[in-house]
Amino acid sequence: MMKILICNDDGYLAPGLKVLADKVSTIAEVTVIAPDKNRSGSSNSLTLDYPIRASVGENGYTKVDGTPTDCVHLAITGLMEKEPDMVIAGINPGANMGDDVLYSGTVAAATEGRFLGFPAMAVSIDSYDPKHYDAAAEVVLKIYHHLQKQPLQGELILNINIPDVALDELKGIQVTRLGHRHKAEPVIREKDPRGRSIYWVGPVGQLQDAGEGTDFYAVNNNYVSVTPLHIDLTNYSAMQSLQNCLGL
Repeated sequence: MMKILICNDDGYLAPGLKVLADKVSTIAEVTVIAPDKNRSGSSNSLTLDYPIRASVGENGYTKVDGTPTDCVHLAITGLMEKEPDMVIAGINPGANMGDDVLYSGTVAAATEGRFLGFPAMAVSIDSYDPKHYDAAAEVVLKIYHHLQKQPLQGELILNINIPDVALDELKGIQVTRLGHRHKAEPVIREKDPRGRSIYWVGPVGQLQDAGEGTDFYAVNNNYVSVTPLHIDLTNYSAMQSLQNCLGL
């Protein structure tokens, strides 16, 4: 039986985590290791300056006082008796598409799994108050079964975004690229009770590149978006021009 590590960035009590774990446990041996509280937006941060603690929560899941990356790293390199066959992060309430994947703790958890040598996918649903977690979990199983027939190659990470609709309302699955947003709105400045300035990060930018073929377009049209991501950030097309610029 396949062994699957499940993590998230919303904490070990998040409803999407339980729905995913329950569904995947019908076809695989599941281990759940997740942050002890909401760690959304933590990206790929790894805790290095203080010890990380892990304990079993009241729901039986292992909770870690660290980031999603910490959770997957601890799980694979120390907590699990046997290494997993796959890492799945989610189900995250709120889509992780376009430029947003750079900040996503959900995508980061999957990325850490891939860094450590295992197939990985990040799963998000396009609502901050989802009504159809079960449908999203069914989509995960469908994609999982396809991967059993043709496993992921190389350093690919699947970033999956699912519309928050009933299963029979989904139009299908599209393989997509990341779209892009305009730059974020300005920070919001306020005063605390002592008159000192405080700041809130402003809203995300409006969609800029959201046409056909992008993750934004697919989800907005009730398709499941599956975007293959990879870890190598090198811009190979710029290497020659940079060498010329530096006189090399």
